[in-house]
Amino acid sequence: LYGRPCRSPLCWAEVSETLLLGPNLVQETTENIKTIKQHLLTAQCRQKNYVDRRTRPLKFNIGDH
Repeated sequence: LYGRPCRSPLCWAEVSETLLLGPNLVQETTENIKTIKQHLLTAQCRQKNYVDRRTRPLKFNIGDH
């Protein structure tokens, strides 16, 4: 995916950890998804603030081309 190997939920466990099965896998995956979503929201807010500081409102008059 985008030049990087795709990591499935099974890859999220560390090598030394035991294999997660059943409900534990679902819970661990859900927690990881929540963390990922929070990181995405943080990045989106940072990017929005960057753009908002550098844009200016545009005004158009009738007849402008």
